[in-house]
Amino acid sequence: MKAVFMPRKAAHRIVFANEKGGTGKSTTAVHVAVALSYMGARVTALDLDTRQRTTHRYMENRFATMQRRGTELPTPACEVFKGRSEQALHVAIDRLEKDCDFLIIDNPGRDDPIARCAVENADTLVTPMNDSFVDFDLIGQVDPESFKVKKLSFFAELIWESRLKRSKATLSDARPEMDWIVVRNRTGYTEARNMARIERALTEMAKRVGFRVVHGLSERVIYRELFPSGLTLLDKGQLGDLGTSHLVARQELRALLMALKLPEFTKMKPPVERA
Repeated sequence: MKAVFMPRKAAHRIVFANEKGGTGKSTTAVHVAVALSYMGARVTALDLDTRQRTTHRYMENRFATMQRRGTELPTPACEVFKGRSEQALHVAIDRLEKDCDFLIIDNPGRDDPIARCAVENADTLVTPMNDSFVDFDLIGQVDPESFKVKKLSFFAELIWESRLKRSKATLSDARPEMDWIVVRNRTGYTEARNMARIERALTEMAKRVGFRVVHGLSERVIYRELFPSGLTLLDKGQLGDLGTSHLVARQELRALLMALKLPEFTKMKPPVERA
């Protein structure tokens, strides 16, 4: 079943943000963007990492594959942010969201004023993390003996303040309440006892600052193999014969999309892959 997206005055802003690298942030962002395109939504991706440009490079590879193979695949528009100020980011967002249903912003793996500005203006904030206390430290600090949460991180405090600021906005300026989602990627590579400790810490922190925890994408070689071609797990007809693990990975992506609870998507079925 294909989703029908009604015209909007402004796009729903989905920001993928984690100051630590290696969490699958860009891979998750790209797969979500392409999946929404398969659903019939108008999607634009804005890559804020002017050096690595992972999301933008992925889309460049995707367009090159389509041209080489003479095929058309659902593909988001994508550009790299070239501004140098928060005001320039606001201008870019205002320009891009007029022509799309979803604006996906891929933050760099670092903290800077522009990245903070993107976080503050998210409607849905997605923070992918690996199941380790190294990654959990982005959200909060834990006691080394009890593993109970001791304090919020700067990142969590930033989001808390952004929510307060949004709640005080006038009716004419108000946007939907920010939905913060922590996505647990690569859980299969975590030792069981450590995974249980992280789950308890995440549950405690979620109650304190109000984020949701969902399962994301497991560690799979196919994600690294897909990048040069710009293809995703949904491009079934372009991938050849897929093993069982790849089919399970596609189901993980479907489950993640449903868990994000995006507008116009919550009552729709997962995207249908192209044969």
